[in-house]
Amino acid sequence: MIGIKINKTLHGAVGKMELDVDLHIGEGEFIALAGQSGSGKTTLLRIIAGLEEASGSIRVGDEAWLEGNTALAPQKRKIGFVFQDYALFDNMSVEENLLYVSKDRELAAKLLSMTGLEELARRYPRMLSGGQKQRVSLCRALMNRPKILLMDEPLSALDPAMRTKLQHEILMLHKEFGTTTIMVSHDPSEIYRLASRVVTLSHGRIIHDASPKESLLRTRGSQKFTFEGELLDILRVDVIHIAIVAIGQQIVEIVIGSEQAQSLSIGQKVSVSTKAFAPIIVPCEN
Repeated sequence: MIGIKINKTLHGAVGKMELDVDLHIGEGEFIALAGQSGSGKTTLLRIIAGLEEASGSIRVGDEAWLEGNTALAPQKRKIGFVFQDYALFDNMSVEENLLYVSKDRELAAKLLSMTGLEELARRYPRMLSGGQKQRVSLCRALMNRPKILLMDEPLSALDPAMRTKLQHEILMLHKEFGTTTIMVSHDPSEIYRLASRVVTLSHGRIIHDASPKESLLRTRGSQKFTFEGELLDILRVDVIHIAIVAIGQQIVEIVIGSEQAQSLSIGQKVSVSTKAFAPIIVPCEN
């Protein structure tokens, strides 16, 4: 069991904010941290890793990583950290990057084999694609057999096909090594595929803690689906109005009434849903 009860004052673009988290995580869980940018997700990961100070306590099993003014050094915490920017040593080969963490050549060979990197063991990071670099980063994070694997949007820079492939590999490695994994992600499909539990933060506090299905399926009443997007334009074509909405990587057209057209503003965040097969578009609640 991992117990996290921490507090830290943050100073961001919107001013001062209190990161105040009380969270318990079971061994072997895969937790996704969700929420808007600036809600404290990455800071929470860094506090767990010991890379940032905070007040409170962090207990991993019988071991205290943080207790009052006493904090265990980052290198003594059994964590693996996968960064968004790979953070590989450019002057070391793939194999050397792994062996820098631990001299366990057998484990390095196993990880490289599991992720299809064995043929690239002697190559340097500059010779690898983005997906290959992130595989190396993931393997390196597992070289010390961590109790906790921390990932900060590890796949956000990759194309959709590569993201899906690496999501399967992350889940495979999570199960193979039995790690407790905590991942920051803004991608609903990634969260749904990987996480067993979603913890949503807002302004430094946990506002929702549930399964991926409960967290991500936000239909209301008889609605069939709901998507959030940005209103790019409203066009008048003959006697109808068409709203142009960006949803993820797609742009969709939705026929709306004249009253709706007058009530909406270009650039506004909106939700698009269906009810009884008729699309409905309304402004999102802040």
